[in-house]
Amino acid sequence: MIWLTIILMTLVVFISRYLFLEPRLPLRLGPRTTQFLSYAAPAILTAIAAPIVFLPEGELALQVSNPYLISAILAIGLAYLTRHVLFTTVVSMGVFFVLHSWGAHTVGPQLF
Repeated sequence: MIWLTIILMTLVVFISRYLFLEPRLPLRLGPRTTQFLSYAAPAILTAIAAPIVFLPEGELALQVSNPYLISAILAIGLAYLTRHVLFTTVVSMGVFFVLHSWGAHTVGPQLF
């Protein structure tokens, strides 16, 4: 039963991608649908990242000592200023690893 579910879900994902990516198929999305779908990636990224950044231990952590929060704020700032994805990723991950390894997540004042 598990293998059947995996195979069927694989087919669903493959067919849904193939319909939109195969240039020989006459299926085209309108401009309004394309604009609507352009918001999907940021929405999904936010839904994945927000709990990690704001709830690292399972409860709201808006402290200055939260390495997830500090690194996310740094990443947003660097992405806005530099528009360089690799630089932003490497620097913000480096800051996160330094803060996390130094135990910065256990000390510091709470903002809210």
